[in-house]
Amino acid sequence: MERGITLDTGALIALERRRVHITRRIRAAIHYQDPVTVPSPVVTEWWRGGRRQQRFMALFQPKGLRVEAPSFELARIAGEAIALTNATAVDAIVMASAAQRGDIVYTSDLSDLEHLRDVFPGVRLLPV
Repeated sequence: MERGITLDTGALIALERRRVHITRRIRAAIHYQDPVTVPSPVVTEWWRGGRRQQRFMALFQPKGLRVEAPSFELARIAGEAIALTNATAVDAIVMASAAQRGDIVYTSDLSDLEHLRDVFPGVRLLPV
C-alpha cells in the first residue's frame, strides 16, 4: 500500500478550486483506498462557508477525506515543534499528524513547512 496523504489548508483550497494536479491525485488516492487525512485545525483555517465549500464537503464522506482531531500526544509533539521552529500551530499539527503515519503532505506553502523538516525529517512535502 502506498503512503497516505495529509492535506494542509492550501491543498484544500486547491481542491476547492479544482486544480488539476491535486484533484487527480486525491481522486486516485480515494479510488485505491489510500488514506487521505485532513487535521481538523486545517478545516477550521480553511472553512469560510458558502455554496462552493458546501458542495466540496461531498469529499468528506466515509470513503473520502477523513478529518482527524489531534490527540493530546499529537498536540504535545506539535507544541514542541513550535518551540523549536516558531511555526504556526496549524503547520506544526499538519506535520506532526503526517509524521505519525509516514504520510506525504500536499501544500501550497512549501517554505513554511520546510522549516519543520528538521523536527519531522521523514515527512515528504509536495506542492499542490
